Amino acid sequence: MSDTDRELRVSKIRNGTVIDHLAAGQALNVLALLGIDGSGGESVSVGMNVPSDKLAKKDIVKVEDRELSQSEVDVLAVIAPEATINIVREYDVVEKKRIDRPESVDGVLSCPNRNCITNDDEPIRTRFAVLDDALRCDYCGEIVREEEVATHLDVA
Repeated sequence: MSDTDRELRVSKIRNGTVIDHLAAGQALNVLALLGIDGSGGESVSVGMNVPSDKLAKKDIVKVEDRELSQSEVDVLAVIAPEATINIVREYDVVEKKRIDRPESVDGVLSCPNRNCITNDDEPIRTRFAVLDDALRCDYCGEIVREEEVATHLDVA
């Protein structure tokens, strides 16, 4: 058995998306963001706390037969700014890209301020400005720190 065979902890996928270099512990947040809970029949591979030269330990998510939308990539950039996205076709990586942080994210987070208009029964999508280490609600100014983003994902 070669060193590569011993180190391969998550199987290759034929077609789909690989989200690599996630901070350890973020894989389940990424699955929640993508709306993957196991009920849709998606084929998903998850590696958590996998050894990494770059991060010491990392998570990795592989989703077969799915490519991420731009809004999914935008919010992924907030919860996992070091991540890379690999597009796989016929077992080969055909595109590898680093995530760029967006200026804002729309409709994917709930505002923690219960008095915010987005938490009323108004038909208003949330919008957060992306700051260096936090997000700010465009409507009420409430700040959500990066480490709190996962608790405010609104992907239901």
